[in-house]
Amino acid sequence: MTNSVKHGIDLLQDPILNKSTAFTETEKQELGLVGLVPDVTETEDLQLQRVLLQLAQKNTDLDRYIYLVNLLDHNETLFYRTVMSDPARFLPIVYDPTIGEACLKFGHIYRHPRGMYLSITRRGKVKEVLRNWPQKDVRFICVTDGGRILGLGDLGANGMGIPIGKLQLYTACAGVPPQYLLPMYLDAGTNNEQYLHDPLYLGMRKPRPSTDELYSFVDEFVEAVQDVFPKCCIHFEDWTGTDAVHLLQRHRDNYCVYNDDVQGTAGIVLAGMINATKIKGTKLSDEKYLFLGAGSAGIGLADLICSAMVQEGLTPKQAQSHVYMFDINGLLEDTRTDLFDFQKPYAHQNPPTRDFVAAIESIKPTTIIGVSTVGGTFNQKVIESMSRINDRPVILALSNPTEHAECTAEQAYTWSNGKAIYAAGVQFPPVHLNGQTFLPGQANNFYVFPAIGMAVFATQAARVTDELFIEGARAVADQVPSELLKQGLLFPLQSNILETEIQTAARIATLVFDSGLARVDRPADMVTFIRRHLYKPEYASEAVSTSKAA
Repeated sequence: MTNSVKHGIDLLQDPILNKSTAFTETEKQELGLVGLVPDVTETEDLQLQRVLLQLAQKNTDLDRYIYLVNLLDHNETLFYRTVMSDPARFLPIVYDPTIGEACLKFGHIYRHPRGMYLSITRRGKVKEVLRNWPQKDVRFICVTDGGRILGLGDLGANGMGIPIGKLQLYTACAGVPPQYLLPMYLDAGTNNEQYLHDPLYLGMRKPRPSTDELYSFVDEFVEAVQDVFPKCCIHFEDWTGTDAVHLLQRHRDNYCVYNDDVQGTAGIVLAGMINATKIKGTKLSDEKYLFLGAGSAGIGLADLICSAMVQEGLTPKQAQSHVYMFDINGLLEDTRTDLFDFQKPYAHQNPPTRDFVAAIESIKPTTIIGVSTVGGTFNQKVIESMSRINDRPVILALSNPTEHAECTAEQAYTWSNGKAIYAAGVQFPPVHLNGQTFLPGQANNFYVFPAIGMAVFATQAARVTDELFIEGARAVADQVPSELLKQGLLFPLQSNILETEIQTAARIATLVFDSGLARVDRPADMVTFIRRHLYKPEYASEAVSTSKAA
């Protein structure tokens, strides 16, 4: 696909086409750029050196985030060249944990519109609004209503940083071409009083509507997407727990949609659990799981783990009997009257308790999974209790940002005397204890959802099923070498994430074809097929070309 030829300042102001100092002399002459750019022709490598130099002069990761977003606004290719040059360094800057601070201050650091802002006041005209987007072949919309951003709560319009960042990871981690990606904020108001009174807040200054009103608005949006962008997959992100579960249930059987908090989080944690069982020499169905937190992430995790246990031969009810949950009101058990429909399968016959350690002593789980968003809740008593009951307790402290982690890697290894198999939702450094070095993994969704994205993009899948996430989890788990497993690392190294995601996407795509969900012809070689669709952060040989898919 090509745009009409742009010249001069118009060309320099188009971030997709702009090469900045890399235009050749011929291009400068033909495109009216002589005198508008320095009279040199630099390579991308030299431009990258300048970017790295300028980043090194920034004092905080938030400053680096702002710099990189500004770079993206001016030169998309150089932005992705930078991020993909060193993923382990840059992913924590463009996404978690820095994105949390960026969202808290989004209205204050806002510089340039990116994505679409669709207000509930536009009901009845959603199709018309969507048609204002210049790219007519959108394959993914990542959409939030800002209802529950990371572990930070209702951020309203400030949550727009999340879909922007998530879609950048589609490209940076899995090579999905960025021109097909659309970040979107559905503005239905906010109940955050601080933002309602902030003069720089970018959203509607109204409290959130009733559930029926919100769902009616979302229904119109989902149906409008089918008409305006018929090949589009909708990625729901950071909705409140009940909305996340119910909207997924409402649309998943009819449209190509998924919820990353419910299914993506579950996929990467399942990958970690698969590798934890490899370390222990057990199966998923041999384990007993106790969750701290029973919202959308916890339920999504539990459901996917149960689906994987069913694949090992259990019935759904037998699988559910391996999973216990604990929330702000204590252990989920069958006398509780305050449970949502999706929580009830995990409310077993147990004595009521509001003491998490007492629940551990009673249930004797092999694995505890923290999705509480409350930092420090896996305290010394919790870890010591798990270590008394288990030779190798599995401790997954998944809440983020960093200050919300249920415990740190150092705490888990120290309090368990090195027995714990540990991962977190954020990256912690290696821990040296008793002459051993432990490598804590990061259970980050970016191992799974970008690969789902690439597989769906390449196959034009009609729907996204739980089975695709289970296959993605198994593919991620299989790419951790045995020598790193021995040091406790549950996930692949981030430094080679593109290759990891290519292999994962190929496995997922194979299942898409096997399941009859693909809308393209099956290729002879799936990895080659995926590679053919990869975006590469390289300047087009012709400055007017906008297509960077191979």
